Amino acid sequence: MKKSTLCILTALVVCLAATAQTRVSKQDYIEKYKKIAVEEMKRSGIPASITLAQGIIESDCGNSTLARKANNHFGIKCHKWEGEKHYHDDDAKDECFRKYDSAEDSYRDHTDFLMNTPRYRFLFEYPSDDYKSWAHGLQKAGYATSKSYARDLIRTIEENKLYIFDSGDYTRQVNLNNRRDSDESFTITLKQRKIYERNRIKYIIVREGDNLVSLTKELGLFSWELKRYNDLPDGYEVQPGEELYIQPKRCRPEVGYDFHYVKKGETMRSISQLYGIKLKKLYRRNHMEPGTEPVEGQKIWLRKTMPRSEWKKLNTSDDK
Repeated sequence: MKKSTLCILTALVVCLAATAQTRVSKQDYIEKYKKIAVEEMKRSGIPASITLAQGIIESDCGNSTLARKANNHFGIKCHKWEGEKHYHDDDAKDECFRKYDSAEDSYRDHTDFLMNTPRYRFLFEYPSDDYKSWAHGLQKAGYATSKSYARDLIRTIEENKLYIFDSGDYTRQVNLNNRRDSDESFTITLKQRKIYERNRIKYIIVREGDNLVSLTKELGLFSWELKRYNDLPDGYEVQPGEELYIQPKRCRPEVGYDFHYVKKGETMRSISQLYGIKLKKLYRRNHMEPGTEPVEGQKIWLRKTMPRSEWKKLNTSDDK
């Protein structure tokens, strides 16, 4: 009796182990499907970054039930589909979804679906490197019910640097380091260089002998990335000790930073760098024209838009 019970327990353990699914990480998912995403971009013009971001969100990096049982990575429902079908609870019970022989077939059908569905036609007027327009366009066309769908796509693309694949080169690797909430105490080493983090954005400190060309090569970035992330003008020469972001800045600073009072010599760009906020957003939030600079002691709004009443008061006092 004991022997048979042991055999049954052993068999159950073996069965459970065999059926258990190993969860796919985000980095593994990107590595696995970046090639097909680039191939589909070349075929259709859909940014590879958008395709990958949709796959990550819609399939939970290939871990969703729909992805595992039907190879459906984009949540595309049956509509006029004549192939195999899979029934799955989504917005309603037992909804009909397309079933594919492989995940790659799902990627190809995602392209065909967008190309052949009239409500998505306007998207193809956008260039392949304009992932933001594509993200907002997909939300506008009703691809997903989430009101934050465009924002979620853009965040996924920027946090995972998926835009590098919009160049058409799928051989580049994306390294997703663990993200932490701490500020400058978190460091990793890349070719003997420390990488710091502020406002969940990674940055480096310029060393003697560094220039934009050498840093671009060392960090594996495109030539435009450092300039755009740090709002650098043409011909700008970096200085030792300067902080340079190697990821896009965010729309808001970390929680707790609501205002900044301008000190002597500070500019809108230096404040933008200090908090890791997009310079364009900072100007807009304070009703300032791009290129203008604040005066010493001025209150700069960081998280919310300055009320019009305060802006009028500020301008009235300036006129006096």
